[in-house]
Amino acid sequence: MMGYQSEYQRKLFIVGFNLDKRVRKDHILRKMAKKIDFSFTYDEVEHTYGTKGNVSIPPPIILKMMLLLILYNVRSERELMVTIPERLDWLWFLGYNLDDEIPDHSVLSKARARWGVAVFERFFKRIVQQCVEEGLVDGSKLFTDSSFIDADAANNSVVDTARLSKYFDKGYKELEKRLEDIKEEKKGIANQRYLSTTDPDAAVMRHKGGKAKLRYKTHRAVDGEREVITSTKITSGAVDDSHVLEETVKLHEDNTGRKVETVVADSKYGTAENYLLCHDLGIKAHIPSLKKTHKGTGRQKGIYSKEAFTYDPERDIFICPAGHTLVKRSFYKNRQSYEYRADGKVCMCCHLRHQCTRAKSGRSLKRHLRQEELGGMFMEAESSRSKRDLKTRQHLGERSFAASKRYGYKRARWRGLWRMEIQDYLISAVLNITKLVKYSKDVTSGAKGAEIPLFQGYQESMREFFRLFLYFGRYNCFGES
Repeated sequence: MMGYQSEYQRKLFIVGFNLDKRVRKDHILRKMAKKIDFSFTYDEVEHTYGTKGNVSIPPPIILKMMLLLILYNVRSERELMVTIPERLDWLWFLGYNLDDEIPDHSVLSKARARWGVAVFERFFKRIVQQCVEEGLVDGSKLFTDSSFIDADAANNSVVDTARLSKYFDKGYKELEKRLEDIKEEKKGIANQRYLSTTDPDAAVMRHKGGKAKLRYKTHRAVDGEREVITSTKITSGAVDDSHVLEETVKLHEDNTGRKVETVVADSKYGTAENYLLCHDLGIKAHIPSLKKTHKGTGRQKGIYSKEAFTYDPERDIFICPAGHTLVKRSFYKNRQSYEYRADGKVCMCCHLRHQCTRAKSGRSLKRHLRQEELGGMFMEAESSRSKRDLKTRQHLGERSFAASKRYGYKRARWRGLWRMEIQDYLISAVLNITKLVKYSKDVTSGAKGAEIPLFQGYQESMREFFRLFLYFGRYNCFGES
């Protein structure tokens, strides 16, 4: 017989309701609450609060709300606060009851401004250290890559700083002074002329022939053991990848407490400075050479490469394919290299000129002061070990950034470099937490890769021995079945 639903009547009282029973045992938030200690925030942010005034929302709750914002990729903080009362699992995770008042969304923005970046950086580091303690990080091999992040600003907010003089009102004069301060902070970074009035920290960048947009860039180091993110850094989109390798290595070693033995990266990191950096730090650089990658392209197309020339160390000269010599002419301090140049008149009459150079002054080559050390690093970069690591890195980088998409990393939630740093630390922490709750159980339960304490193993062996002794004793001595 078909049943009919009676008219709904709200209960005046709910007796025996237990919120804990409404959250399943294998829920991700239950695992997070068990693994992560959020109480550390009390000591971290205590100095940012006064002793008088209204009582604030407890800092652990604020941090948990920000994690929910990232973990479930909620569109805005307003939507987060509206959704919290509708989600029993979120209420349980935050420690709220059904009738507790949910704070205003402005609590989160005020907390970010009050706490600063340092609190979120230390939270990320705590998660990395916990992954290390759980055996999820090897630390000896560092895989690094970068990715663009679209800024929360429109292209029509970009102004040409060279033409700001056409604006005469007070607002644009203040804007010009603000942009000058930004340019001072961005010395050494390309594309400083065009800046956004709404997010001056972002840079106008074009990626793979696409449309130019305001972008940031995240530089990420991933460990190969369980793909844990060991370090991360946010910069303007105009910062070159090769300039942050040293800091990436340092952050990785500080966060994990492990010495890097091998760095694996793509050719964007393959500069002479980075090779020598790895050499001085005793690190193997499995990085393709940037020059070799671009060899035979652009103006160099159809031209003899440097490898076609023979270097004579005794006379300190280069010999070209036609047998002519290139002698040392000048020294470039910034590049730490000497220039070797052929006689222009000889080059003009050479039958191989069209295959060797298009310059009227003749062919020239550069040789680094530490060319011998660079040669050893190039050989390591082209080894079979390097090629295997580069294939592994391609999959690691793609998986790490692909997993970040579900947490909204491709677009900035907030404006300003320091807020982007907070977003990046939260996303990286969430990714590491998912690894922690997924793999740490196998490590701590004595599965493959876990070590059983010596005394515990001895006890189990003796227990098994006595069990077998009694078993055979009963059959042989007493004849019992």
